[in-house]
Amino acid sequence: MSKDMIVERIGFRDAVARQSESLEVTRKAVTDTLKSLDISGFVGTTVGFAGIGASYQAALAGAAFLRANGARSFAYCSTDLYGSSDAGADAFVALSASGQSVEIADVMTVRAGRPRIAICRGSDNPLAEITGRVIATHSGNDNGASSTGYTSMLLAIGMLGDRILGRDSADWEGLPRVIADVLASVAGPARSAAELLANRAAIDLVGAGAAFATAGEAAILIREAVRVPAVGWDTLNYLHGPMEAMDGRTGLVAFGKGREVQIAQDVAGFGCPSVLISSRADVAPADRLLAIKVPELGNEIADAIVQIIASQVIVAEMQDAAGLTNTRFRYPQSGTKLKAWSAATL
Repeated sequence: MSKDMIVERIGFRDAVARQSESLEVTRKAVTDTLKSLDISGFVGTTVGFAGIGASYQAALAGAAFLRANGARSFAYCSTDLYGSSDAGADAFVALSASGQSVEIADVMTVRAGRPRIAICRGSDNPLAEITGRVIATHSGNDNGASSTGYTSMLLAIGMLGDRILGRDSADWEGLPRVIADVLASVAGPARSAAELLANRAAIDLVGAGAAFATAGEAAILIREAVRVPAVGWDTLNYLHGPMEAMDGRTGLVAFGKGREVQIAQDVAGFGCPSVLISSRADVAPADRLLAIKVPELGNEIADAIVQIIASQVIVAEMQDAAGLTNTRFRYPQSGTKLKAWSAATL
């Protein structure tokens, strides 16, 4: 195993605290990689993003990002691609922080005829061997509940997406500084949010577009780090029945500045504690409603990074309040990671 696959598992709060540092390392690494990476097979084609777990949420964000900017793109949970008679896309971005997830390795192996790029933490791993091309984020130490691994993957997706779209890059150079400011500005509101969401039987998280991915990833974090049932919902889908379960026993976190604002206000009116993470500064304070303002950067991926980091700070506070600081997963699952392995054996 090479050094770029060795990652120390650290406490969740410690992982969140190093977000700005990690993103700067990733920005530099991805910039260097993209200088020589052949992406011709991804330009003007249908791009599929594929991942599992947190990486599937990143896939949703990546596909939403390309579609929002005029490209044809779809997100797949890796298991969606098992046994399919159609490839699903003309080219694939394969997502796995470790590069060892069995499912993504399986479905990329049987799509050898398609252009494929892996985005992983390092460059020496089974998935990189399968795809033949890899963008290594070098995001470094992380918690089992993904913090730096997830945001660095999003950053790599955004930078790759700019190249695929053939457009000027977003201000990725300034992003680490923005994130340092966000970490400082949301610290106090995050404690208030954790207090508001304490002792919930379940928590719903709502967002649209790339923020739907944020809702899904934040739900995973709450389940992993706080051990509270949580589910991510698309904003408009949430209006068609799911919000009927909300009451004084549950909680809500909404991401966005559109219908999400009204949802947070309405659900708070039902007696359900609600947190709104939004760029809007005009949301009136109300009982059981807390609005946390975050900057809007004008780029779907950059905004998703800002929103999930605000969520991570809240989750760290919730984890501490639940007495679960630096806890490890209770239920390790065998058969999900590849260890010593070569593509020639498949």
